[in-house]
Amino acid sequence: MAPGRIIFLNGTSSSGKSSIARELLDILDDRVHFHLSVDGFNAMRTKRPLAADELDAALRRTRSGFHRSIAAMASVGNDVIVDHVLSEPWRLLDCLAVLPPEDVLFVGVHCPPDELARREQARGDRPPGLAAHQYDLVHRHGDYDLECDTGALSPRACAERIRDFLPHRPTPTAFTRLRARHLADGRGAQEAAAR
Repeated sequence: MAPGRIIFLNGTSSSGKSSIARELLDILDDRVHFHLSVDGFNAMRTKRPLAADELDAALRRTRSGFHRSIAAMASVGNDVIVDHVLSEPWRLLDCLAVLPPEDVLFVGVHCPPDELARREQARGDRPPGLAAHQYDLVHRHGDYDLECDTGALSPRACAERIRDFLPHRPTPTAFTRLRARHLADGRGAQEAAAR
């Protein structure tokens, strides 16, 4: 069975990843796709209050499980659209360790800071300043197959760019290049597994 393809959207909170993913589900009619969102996984967690250290440990396990769920879905032939915030270095390292790099289209989702702040305020379901805090962290690795700016393009236009780019994916992929850079000696994979 051929593995599924993974369209991996990375950007800050409120950058438009989920909106792009919904549009991709609508326009990618060549194959069946599933939208897997880190927010969706977080929403499945118990709602009881957790102490800070307990919450941190639960969030790390949730994200590690999320990464492995993506890999499992794709490994049995499902095409997956991933919506994630790689705001901590270990998250990228873990994804590089568990996802097949040749099957990942890595898309950077950008949005200007003032627009992020406006969206955050309009949403009302995120702590003020969360996107600003994440802004310099999520794209620090500096390598994508494709980038979209939701401050300049609508979610539909971004989805169309991604759809049109899929047949022209680069070789090696951004995940392949990043994996060679960060996991080549095995230490990065060990660090990711230890966190």
